[in-house]
Amino acid sequence: MPSATPRRPDDLVQLLTRAERLAARRLQAVLGEEGCSLDAWRVLALLSDREGHHMSALAEAAFLPPPTLTKLVDQLVDQNLVHRRVDPYDRRRILAHLTPRGLEYWQRVDRAVRAGRPTLGDGDDDLLRSLLARLATALEEQAHV
Repeated sequence: MPSATPRRPDDLVQLLTRAERLAARRLQAVLGEEGCSLDAWRVLALLSDREGHHMSALAEAAFLPPPTLTKLVDQLVDQNLVHRRVDPYDRRRILAHLTPRGLEYWQRVDRAVRAGRPTLGDGDDDLLRSLLARLATALEEQAHV
């Protein structure tokens, strides 16, 4: 009987996938305690800069197809966490913003997420963030070639 091929622990894709899934599980557990979904957290995170964002930018940042994002934003509007406004520079577009209640909610959820996040220590968090950003940029550039 053939034996299963052992996973190579040094395989980058395998390591990234494992880390992403473990981090997502941990994050979903924290968010669940706050009554927030992972997708809603991503949208609220982007809106927390108080700049207002177009729906297309939110869909891209939250990794959601536009119809799914629209349903999610509708739910956030119903919860009085988000409101929509017409873009003053392009009246055909809609900007989403956090409401004051949404900002308070985001701050509470963000504190819980930060408290539940493991740290690597000794500047490794910043190093990992930098390396992942470089990897994402390189992959995006390679996709456009």
